[in-house]
Amino acid sequence: MSALALAPVLAPACPPITERSTLLRARVFGGGPTGALTALALAQAGWRVQLMDPLSGAQLQARHRAYALSHSSRLFLQRLGLWPQLADVAVPFRSLRLCDLEAGRAIGFGPAEVGFGVGRSDEAAAVGWILQHQPLMQRLLEQLEAHPGISLSLGEAGIPVADSLDPPDLLVAADGSASPTRESAGIRRWSLPYRQGCLTAQVRLRGSAPDQAWELFRREGPFAVLPLGDGTAQLVWSAPAERLRRLEALDPVAFLDALASALPDSLQPEALLDTPRAFPVALELVRRFHRGSLALVGEAAHRCHPVGGQGMNLCWRDVEELQRQALRAAAGGLSPAAVAGAYGRRRWADVLITLLSTDLLVRIFSNRQPLLLRGRRLALGLMRRSSALRHLSLKAMTLGPCRLAARWSE
Repeated sequence: MSALALAPVLAPACPPITERSTLLRARVFGGGPTGALTALALAQAGWRVQLMDPLSGAQLQARHRAYALSHSSRLFLQRLGLWPQLADVAVPFRSLRLCDLEAGRAIGFGPAEVGFGVGRSDEAAAVGWILQHQPLMQRLLEQLEAHPGISLSLGEAGIPVADSLDPPDLLVAADGSASPTRESAGIRRWSLPYRQGCLTAQVRLRGSAPDQAWELFRREGPFAVLPLGDGTAQLVWSAPAERLRRLEALDPVAFLDALASALPDSLQPEALLDTPRAFPVALELVRRFHRGSLALVGEAAHRCHPVGGQGMNLCWRDVEELQRQALRAAAGGLSPAAVAGAYGRRRWADVLITLLSTDLLVRIFSNRQPLLLRGRRLALGLMRRSSALRHLSLKAMTLGPCRLAARWSE
């Protein structure tokens, strides 16, 4: 999509008039999990939505990965009425074990530290959930196809020529970190590549409870072990890029041997279930979240290190804020032309705090500097003895820092 093609869409919309309130229109670029959820959220706010992606529905479902969902995502999905469709394929973890293998300290977290669903048997009695990409996209696409306010243009590229002179009230870039929509709009970003990359793989694992997740801090980088049910787990292994390239090239038996040496003795890998894939990791942030009627959501706007599983949840909090502003416009309390700007101003605090906190975690825990090791032992020891500290830290991770601050002030 060229800048020339995008320019008419970015022109400021006309001031709203009463009869347009039921005809608000949005166009969403990107049909992945964040783009699909954006389309559904805007449609539920009363907007007519067109979702576009150059990939077909089958291609959109073809990725092989898993996401960690926190309570901020669960609460939003419940408000949208989507949680029942996703809860049956989401694997809850009711225990999170954080281990600093260099400092020799470990802490356990459970639903009591989150503060949701304690003593109950419903879906809230969990620290978080692991959701695989394929069933997630299958259910989101089913919802998109069934919604009368959404039109799908999948397997197509570019803005329809016949519609270019009648731009929608809101344009949303949800087309990933390499967003062509963002690039066409001329929005620049800051990017800080990490020396570490990440490798993902699924394995059969012995020694971990079926509802337990692990966050391991090692000198070469964080290592997450996420339960997928039936004794299987998703690994997110951070290490220097050269080390990951060597791991990718190993045969399954050699890979499992290398994996066993990286995990605590209590965790024993038994079988490799897919092909390990390595990818680069960077801290990225756009210089502005909107331009004209264009709003950037998800990885089109920001990326963080996967430590703590914050990426998808941060993206979906973007969608939640965009829907909040879209509802204001549908109710006549905000000009449609101002939706993107209002959304952008509201997202800075949450995104900045989350990006900086994940970056700080990686830098503090990925080394053996003696002073930092002593500080880590002290901090983790205090947290292990203080339920209030465990509650505060996990609540910030599962709700997002800004929502936690809002609840704290109530």
